[in-house]
Amino acid sequence: MCGRFTLTASGEELAEAFGLDTAPSLAPRYNIAPSQPVLVVRPTIDGHRRETASLAWGFGAPAGASTRPLINARAETAHRRPSFRDSFRARRCLVPASGFFEWQRSTQPRQPHYIRRRDGRPLALAGLWQPGPPGAESGACVILTTEPNDVVAPLHDRMPVILADDDHAIWLAADGPGPATLRRLFAPFPAVLMTAYPVSTAVNDVRNDGASCLEPARTLFG
Repeated sequence: MCGRFTLTASGEELAEAFGLDTAPSLAPRYNIAPSQPVLVVRPTIDGHRRETASLAWGFGAPAGASTRPLINARAETAHRRPSFRDSFRARRCLVPASGFFEWQRSTQPRQPHYIRRRDGRPLALAGLWQPGPPGAESGACVILTTEPNDVVAPLHDRMPVILADDDHAIWLAADGPGPATLRRLFAPFPAVLMTAYPVSTAVNDVRNDGASCLEPARTLFG
């Protein structure tokens, strides 16, 4: 599951990390939630460069199902599920993130934790996108999930698929490998490269989008 994340890196940091010709102009975001606009990186139409786009986070729910958007897709089955298979085949993208939140279910109330790279570099979450309906200004995206590593496992049984730098091009290639070959990209990101800590419950409210969402949780000793 990935239900909230942050993007606080600068445009210059994203341009370097994601191979962009120009640095995107963006403000720090500390509490990105489903249905909100999400920055994605995808190939240009000619496939020679990479571009950024702003897409709504979540595919529309299938007919007859809940009206809640589909914000995540299981990496193991996305290639064959009707909601995702066309995008998996031809519309893969990267979702830049500085970190993501997960709630520890063994505590009451559930304690939010913030998970990021130890070195502070941006994460490249594996995503899928789809165009919007006729007349819509933009399309939508989802984030793929996989089994958790040792950092995330105490908090949740799923985590986002995080791609290594060398795998960005493979994931974005229009004529890339099939599902069997892409499966190796879905291994949990190495736990040794990640860290997590409990944070303030400010993140629980989607209206909060400031640095307070990343403040360490207060303990019994201060």
